[in-house]
Amino acid sequence: MTHDALVWPWMLLGILLALPSLPGTIELLLLTLGGILPPRREDEADRTVPIERIAVLVPAHDEAEGIAQTVASLRACDPGDAGFEVVVIADNCTDATAELARSAGARVLERRDPQRRGKGYALDFAFRSLLKEPFDGFIVVDADTRVELNLVTELRRLMRRGAAAIQCCYRLDNPEHSLRARLRGIAWMAFNVLRLRGRERWRLSVGLLGNGFGLTRETLLKEPYEATSVVEDMEYHLRLVAAGRRVVFAANTGVWSDAPYTREAGAGQRARWEGGRFRMILDWTPILLRRVLSGERRLIEPLLELLLLPLAFHVLLLLAALLPPFGPTRTYALLGLALVAVHVLAAIRIGGGGWRDLLALASAPFYILWKLTILRAIGRASRTDAAWVRTERNETEQKD
Repeated sequence: MTHDALVWPWMLLGILLALPSLPGTIELLLLTLGGILPPRREDEADRTVPIERIAVLVPAHDEAEGIAQTVASLRACDPGDAGFEVVVIADNCTDATAELARSAGARVLERRDPQRRGKGYALDFAFRSLLKEPFDGFIVVDADTRVELNLVTELRRLMRRGAAAIQCCYRLDNPEHSLRARLRGIAWMAFNVLRLRGRERWRLSVGLLGNGFGLTRETLLKEPYEATSVVEDMEYHLRLVAAGRRVVFAANTGVWSDAPYTREAGAGQRARWEGGRFRMILDWTPILLRRVLSGERRLIEPLLELLLLPLAFHVLLLLAALLPPFGPTRTYALLGLALVAVHVLAAIRIGGGGWRDLLALASAPFYILWKLTILRAIGRASRTDAAWVRTERNETEQKD
């Protein structure tokens, strides 16, 4: 048997194992470089949009435990030169969420529809109701959140400068709770800070994270919030970029929420999010690819972002590409793994992490193995409809 006959099978296997991770590697390179570079100076506003009244929406499903604190955090925000109103959407609640929200000073919209359950349905219901009133802009904040005092004024400022949609920094409040929470916090800094900063550096649409985002009245009238998957924020963002609209990054303000405290709650939350992401990959990859091939180059980055898997799975793909004894694909895999390391270190640096985060990285292999244990749950979540499953957030809560 000739040398070429021995090499060809390994070369083919190496290429086949390297290809699934290639879009994600290109995207990581683009965003890591953009995130490390100094931010661009803001462009001079070419128009001033009259944004006055703002509604801050809080979708809530059985959130009696903490809804009053969230409303209080929002009502403490600086109103700027125009007012804002806090509106809680009590969606299919079986507890005292609505009453507690009213007592805390929020307007409450109650919704009951056992067949159409989910955050996307709740937001669509609220937007359709409030668009009948003279609100110029809307901000969405989760029911387990505390916010920066300048949240309303900063998002209003960007809307007045012409932003159609905005996403602010979204950070974890309790990364020190456990080793797994700290690792999740590192991934949070990468996904919710470094990557948004990188996209904004290249003037790309930064994405929606489901918490701490804003939309103008004009945007919602042209693109109704008809997103009903378990990752409705990602679904709606794909619709926005497909329609030619960009989400800008509000780097000077942010929202904070707790990560789940228990292993079971964390596993359930990750399975829902990542299962929903795989659903979006299946649904949207053919759409974006067809439009890219027809000449819409602005959709190349959203397609690459869609194909970038969560870092744990991206690392597993790169490790698989190391296995065949074929030099070029092994070199690619090693460079890809080095890029992941640089990306994580940059996220810690840009996201404000510290030396404890660096120490926590030593346990990352065990975190990756843990992610493998929830693959079946991820698969189920990628097939199911958008049921709203509330995440257990503290050590005293019992599972539903």
